[in-house]
Amino acid sequence: MLLLITAISFTGFAQKKDAIVGTWVNATGEAHVNIYKKGEKYFGKIDWLKAPKDEKGKPKTDYKNPDESLRSRPILGMEMLKDFVYDDGKWTDGKIYDPKSGKTYSCNMNIKDNGQLNMRGYIGISLIGRSETWKRVK
Repeated sequence: MLLLITAISFTGFAQKKDAIVGTWVNATGEAHVNIYKKGEKYFGKIDWLKAPKDEKGKPKTDYKNPDESLRSRPILGMEMLKDFVYDDGKWTDGKIYDPKSGKTYSCNMNIKDNGQLNMRGYIGISLIGRSETWKRVK
C-alpha cells in the first residue's frame, strides 16, 4: 500500500513539473513557442510566427544577434528558452533570448492560477526586469 501511495505522489509531482510543456503564444500574439523537456531541463523553440517572412519575402533571420555567425539563422525554429529547472512550483535559472533586440536575459517562469504562463526576464537580480504573460495555444 505504501508503495502505491508513493508511486501516485511521484506521478502527481511529475505532472506538476511538466505542466509547462506545450505550445504557448507570446504576449503580443506574434509567435508560438513550444516548450519541451530535455533530460531534467526545459527549453522552448519558436514554432510559429505571425509574419515569418521579411519585406523581401525571405524567412526572417536573427539579424540582431551579437554573434555575427548566427545572424543568418532563421527565427522560426530557433531555441529561445534554455536550461530551465523546476523548483517548488517555478521554472528557474533559465535564459530567454529576444530576437527583436538580440539580447539574452536570465528568466524565471511560473504558471498562474488562471493557467497562464508568467515570465520574468531580468539582468542581474529579478527586481530589475520585465514580466510578460503567455497563454497556452489550444
